[in-house]
Amino acid sequence: MSFTESNRSSMLASDRLRELVASIHPSRFAARLDPLLSPPTLLRLQQSSRLQPKLAGLLLGGEVDVSGANWNEDLLLGHDPRRAALLAGSIWHARSVLKLVSRHDLSILVELIGAEAHAFGIRHLSSAVATTPIADPEQLSRQIEHDGHVCLGAWLDEAPALERTRVLLRLPVGTAADNPAADYRCAAGPLLSLVMAHLRTEVARG
Repeated sequence: MSFTESNRSSMLASDRLRELVASIHPSRFAARLDPLLSPPTLLRLQQSSRLQPKLAGLLLGGEVDVSGANWNEDLLLGHDPRRAALLAGSIWHARSVLKLVSRHDLSILVELIGAEAHAFGIRHLSSAVATTPIADPEQLSRQIEHDGHVCLGAWLDEAPALERTRVLLRLPVGTAADNPAADYRCAAGPLLSLVMAHLRTEVARG
């Protein structure tokens, strides 16, 4: 490898590392460093180019070699995993989402899960999983988020360890994606396929 190629590879590795560390949720650092650290302190540590390799090693251990060639595309194409979870959860509970029609309840639900997730669930009503109706918008939003995160976690369980970890680290500590129930796996694949098709279309438009 020439000096120019080596220098370019080193710069690419540095960019990858910076992007990786910057995307990790602060609560993950707090859990490993000190839960009492303030958000501004965590942000300064996270943005320190000198500390970034150590922080990445702390959370990823030996799973990642940013200078290596096997740095695959992010499983969610760089999108927010919570957003992906809400989209999946809205499909899971699409029957309840569709039945929530009063202006008051609908405004609460949309405020909590977003207009995109609301419309996405209704659009994919035929793929809904849950059959027990939930009429309370706040309870429904919690279930959408919970079951969406479980689906995301179950889908990630089928991915290589590094790719899975890179997505999970962008979520706060303690979501249902960390320990997904095994009985979600059959439904998770088809739901996340719909989510990923949506996200790929968005990337293509951009």
